Amino acid sequence: MPNREEKLLVGPRLRRFRQTMGLTQSRMAEDLGISTSYLNLMERNQRPLSAKVLLRMAEIYDFDISNFTGSGDAHLVAELYEAFRDPFFKDETLSKNEAEDIVNTSPGAARSFLKLYNKHREQARRQGAGAALALGPDTVSNDARTGGEGNDESATEAVEWVRRFIHKERNYFPRLDAAAEALSEELGLSKHQPHLALTERLKDKHGLSVKIMPIDVMPQMLRYFDRHSKRINLSELLRQSGRRFQLAFQIGMLEHRPLIDDIVKKAQFSGVEAQRLLRTSLANYFAAATLMPYRQFLKEAESTKYDVDLLSHRFGTSFEQTAHRLTTLQNPQARGIPFFFVRIDVAGNISKRFSSGRFHISQFGGACPLWNVHECFQTPGKTITQMVQMPDETTYFSIARMVSRSDGTFNAPEQRLAIGLGCDVAYAPRLTYAQHYNLAEARPTPIGVNCFLCERQHCRQRAHAPLNKRLSFDERARGMSLYRFDDS
Repeated sequence: MPNREEKLLVGPRLRRFRQTMGLTQSRMAEDLGISTSYLNLMERNQRPLSAKVLLRMAEIYDFDISNFTGSGDAHLVAELYEAFRDPFFKDETLSKNEAEDIVNTSPGAARSFLKLYNKHREQARRQGAGAALALGPDTVSNDARTGGEGNDESATEAVEWVRRFIHKERNYFPRLDAAAEALSEELGLSKHQPHLALTERLKDKHGLSVKIMPIDVMPQMLRYFDRHSKRINLSELLRQSGRRFQLAFQIGMLEHRPLIDDIVKKAQFSGVEAQRLLRTSLANYFAAATLMPYRQFLKEAESTKYDVDLLSHRFGTSFEQTAHRLTTLQNPQARGIPFFFVRIDVAGNISKRFSSGRFHISQFGGACPLWNVHECFQTPGKTITQMVQMPDETTYFSIARMVSRSDGTFNAPEQRLAIGLGCDVAYAPRLTYAQHYNLAEARPTPIGVNCFLCERQHCRQRAHAPLNKRLSFDERARGMSLYRFDDS
């Protein structure tokens, strides 16, 4: 929230809000206790919207102040700016301030542009896959082979659509939280053995049994719902936290399918795979909310200063499940710290990302190598901390840890992943991980979104030249980085 002296030029946004509410200028001015002419000047950006007027609006119309402070559109600005770094727009440079101006003036047009741009990127990917396929069947992945022109949607499109919808909803689905909390209280999960309580629920209400299956019977699956045998099969490789999660997931799909489908309908996806992926994501949300009920979990999170390991022990959940749940505490009446979350494999591929704050995680190109989330693979079992600063000088506090979803075998080792969790440094005093930091004299590590989008000169870890920058090579000298470029 801005302070009372801060002023904002958000005229077009103010006008759209008034029109959406069905108010005339005179009626809104009367509500706010200001003159119609003054409101007219604010809508034309000839007068700023003061924090005092903004707070008055929030009291009268009951809306999220972030809609006007700009934080709600931070990701839209970042994605628009990222898109214009594509070499396709090499003759049309766009500054961060210009991206903010576009979003402030017409966020709908910005979203439409990004939708068109993503279609362009997807088409380029398909063409690249086709070219590789022409060279031989072993030069292209299975995903690329199935992403041809004949499909209504590709795998990457479905994933991106679902990610955008979840972000639009701020990763918070109150009806699912309410249903999950009611189930948790009914089963007494905080008092009884969760695995036993969930198993009995499936048996008593749905006539389903649960069986732990050996890996040679289920070599490629962790869970399978056998409708014919009325049995839920779980892999022996799943840890106890994973088994509980899968059972809660199944209960969500059985008992709250209409609610989940109603949310899927709201997303208005035309592609079947995107609908299925969103349905699965929502059932996962329900499972996490069942094992970690909102009110109790938020209370414990605050009392433990967001100690992910301790919370995992108290709720019987994994580090990843607990860390991801922390990003969903977005109830306006009881909100937790706005965290960002990322999951990365050993090759640097980002398989899951979400940010409820301003931190931007790129859709393309991996993460910055200076961010210590990559170091987790060298320190298994240890949570490492870091303060980082982005090129726009926003500073964040982050933690990272290596995890695995299930156990492995000698012939099939476990999958290792790195989990990154962080927040704006302003929230760091509320974290147990920051207690040994001198936050008053912070010296954050300068990082970028990734090498393609970062314009920091002389970076020792740079792997690629930045997009939309003209390279400058000097045969007589070798710098810390191979890539030197003009700052213009």
